[in-house]
Amino acid sequence: MAEFEWPWQYSFPPFFTLQPNADVRRTQLDSWCALVVSWGKSNSVSQIDVTEASSLPVFKNNAISRALPVDGIKVVLDELAKRGNLEWTDKTRRRGYLLWRSPSEWGQQIYSWAQSTSRINNVCTLYEINQGDESADQEFHGLDGDILLKALKTLEVTGKAELMDFGDNQGIKFL
Repeated sequence: MAEFEWPWQYSFPPFFTLQPNADVRRTQLDSWCALVVSWGKSNSVSQIDVTEASSLPVFKNNAISRALPVDGIKVVLDELAKRGNLEWTDKTRRRGYLLWRSPSEWGQQIYSWAQSTSRINNVCTLYEINQGDESADQEFHGLDGDILLKALKTLEVTGKAELMDFGDNQGIKFL
């Protein structure tokens, strides 16, 4: 995997202070949201905890000794949630799923893979989808288990799959 390429703003000290002017702040939040999503995708980060976020390199640039304060991180994460790129896992909004694709987009990608690998009308375990050798070249390989389940549920809702429970294992039949 190639090393993540930071945008120019990441080396610009004022970027780490949320600006009071509404127009400037809107542009700044656009840049922050794009940065967090692309960094998360590049580093396969699927969950962000607000209490730990300040130590993540995306919010802290040691080279220029700057970090986005916790209040700023919360503003960025709330904006990501408004845009559909973050889904809070609790009501206190302390932890959330970082989504660079929506669950339905992941579901469609998984369904396309199922079609291309002749898995329609066959049962497959979630492990096969998420960790199996045949999915190793797919973007969804290694996807967070909760996000994977949300993606598969979108397929179930649209009638393209049926989730199955095998006690301590789960599977899916693609239709």
